[in-house]
Amino acid sequence: MENIVTSNFIDEFIKEDLENGVYTHVHTRFPPEPNGYLHIGHCKALWIDFGTAEKFGGICNLRMDDTNPAKEDVEYVDAIQEDIHWLGFDWGDRFFYGSDYFEKDYEYAVELIRKGLAYVCELTPEQFKEHRGDLQRPAVSPWRDRPIEESLDLFERMKNGEFPEGKYTLRAKIDLASGNFNMRDPVLYRIKYIHHHRQGDKWCIFPMYDFAHPIQDALEGITHSLCSLEYEDHRPLYNWVIENVSVPHKPRQIEFSRLNIDHTVMSKRKLRKLVEEGMVSGWDDPRMPTLCGLRRRGYTPTAIKNFCAGTGVSKFSGVIEYAFLESCIRADLNTNADRVMAVLDPVKLVLDNYDENLIETFEVENNPEKPENGTREVSFSKEIWIERDDFMEVPVPKYNRLFVGGEVRLKGAYIIKCTGCEKDENGNITVIHADCDMASRGGNAADGRKIKGTIHWVDSKTAVDAEVRVYANLFTDASPDAADKNFLDYLNPESLTVLQGCKLEKSLQNADPKDRFQFMRLGYFCVDSKDSTPEHLVFNRTVTLKDSWSKKK
Repeated sequence: MENIVTSNFIDEFIKEDLENGVYTHVHTRFPPEPNGYLHIGHCKALWIDFGTAEKFGGICNLRMDDTNPAKEDVEYVDAIQEDIHWLGFDWGDRFFYGSDYFEKDYEYAVELIRKGLAYVCELTPEQFKEHRGDLQRPAVSPWRDRPIEESLDLFERMKNGEFPEGKYTLRAKIDLASGNFNMRDPVLYRIKYIHHHRQGDKWCIFPMYDFAHPIQDALEGITHSLCSLEYEDHRPLYNWVIENVSVPHKPRQIEFSRLNIDHTVMSKRKLRKLVEEGMVSGWDDPRMPTLCGLRRRGYTPTAIKNFCAGTGVSKFSGVIEYAFLESCIRADLNTNADRVMAVLDPVKLVLDNYDENLIETFEVENNPEKPENGTREVSFSKEIWIERDDFMEVPVPKYNRLFVGGEVRLKGAYIIKCTGCEKDENGNITVIHADCDMASRGGNAADGRKIKGTIHWVDSKTAVDAEVRVYANLFTDASPDAADKNFLDYLNPESLTVLQGCKLEKSLQNADPKDRFQFMRLGYFCVDSKDSTPEHLVFNRTVTLKDSWSKKK
C-alpha cells in the first residue's frame, strides 16, 4: 500500500489496517434508505464510500436499507441507482437489500437470546421513556431477567403475529447504567404490521437499524463501514453486535462529518414536504438540493465530485456556503461549455443604413478555452435583438453600452452608432435605431478608433423563441434547517423567475439536455430535460457568470 497517497484520516486508518494485516483488501458499501431521492449530502457519503474503495483498488456494494418499510418505494430505489450511475460510480453485481437478510437477522437475534444477551421486554413506548434514566440514574427494565426459554417463546410468537404492535420488543442485555444511552439495553426488534415492498406480509417484526446494519456489513464482507458522524455514539453498539453473534466477518466502523450547505434543507422529511405540498414541482425541481434536481439545473458529475473533494473529509461538522458549489460548476462550465448568444429581455434594434435584402453570416468560435471545438456560423441582418438593459437613452456616468449618439461593438459583427429610439404611449422603448459602420466587419474600426463597449445580439430573421427559467436560493435564510425554526417560513418567493419570449440564436433549436452553454454575458444554461420541446424550448440557468465565492476567498 506504499503507493497509495492518503488525503484524509479515513485513508490513514485504512492504510494502517492493511499494513498491519487486519484486512487484505478494501470493501466498502453505500447503504441509502429508499424513502426519498438522493441529495447533495448523500452525494458526499457515496463519494467517500465508492471513492475510497476505488483509491485502494477495492470494491463498494450498493445496499438499500429497507428495514423500515413505512416510507420505502421502488421509485426511490430506481432513482438512487440512476443518480449513482450518473455520477460515474458502479457496484457491478453487488446490489443488495437490507431486507434480504431478515432471516439471518432473526437467527442472530435468537442466538443472542440463547446466550442470555437479549430478552423480550413488555415496557410500552411511554414506559420505556420513563424508565430510561439519566446520567445519575440507570435505566430500568423489570423484564431484564426474564428466563431465556420464555423470551425464545415470546420472540417466536412475536414473529408469528400473535401480539399487537407495541406489546413487546426484543432488547439487548448490555448495561442499563452506561453513560452511552445507546448501550442501555437498546431495542433490537419491534412489532409492526405493515406491507413490505419486497417481503410482502411475511414479516411483522422488523430489526432496528443498529442491529441490522452491522450484520449486513458482516455478511457482505465489508471491511470498512464508513458512516456519518451521528453514528459515532452508536459504534459501541455496532461493535457489540459484531462481537456477540457468529457473523463470518468483523468490519470496522469509521465516522466522518456530514455535509451541510447554507440556504437549503437536507432532511428528506422536509424535502418530501416541499414536494407533497406543491411548494416545488417535484423531487427534480432545479431549486432542490437533490442530485436529480441539480442535474436538471445543469450541474455536472465533475462539478459535484470536485465540490465533495473541496469540502474535505473530516470530523468537523460545519456549514458549506452554497456559493462554493456554484463556484465548482462555474469552473467546470467555463472550460467545457460552448459560448452562444441569447437575449433574455429583448428589444429590437434596426440598422437603418443596412440593406434590408442582405443576410450575412459571421464565423464565431464555440469555446475560447477549447479551440478544438471549432466554430459555427451565425446570421446577421438589418433587424436584430439586443438586451433591453444594454441601451439607455440618456446614459449614466461610466456607461459603456449603447446610448443615443454612442457607439458599441456588436459581438463578432460590426460597430454601430445609435441614432435614436421609438417609444410607446407609456414611454417604454420599443425600437432602437442605429447606423452600421460597414467598414468595421469583424468588430474593428478601420480608422483605429477605440470602442469601449461590446454587446451580444441575435438576428431577428433566424432567432428562436424560448422560455428561460432563472433560479435563486430556495430559502431566504442561511440556516432554515435549524431546530428552532420552521423552514417553511423562509421560502424564497423569488426563487424562480420565468422569462417568456426570449430570443436565442438558431443553433440552440436542437440543443440536447446533456449539453451545457454559456449565454454570453448572462451565465450558464441548459435545456430543461422535462418540459422543453422543439415547439417550446425551455432553458434553465445553472449559475451566473459572477463568482462571488472565489472573490471572497
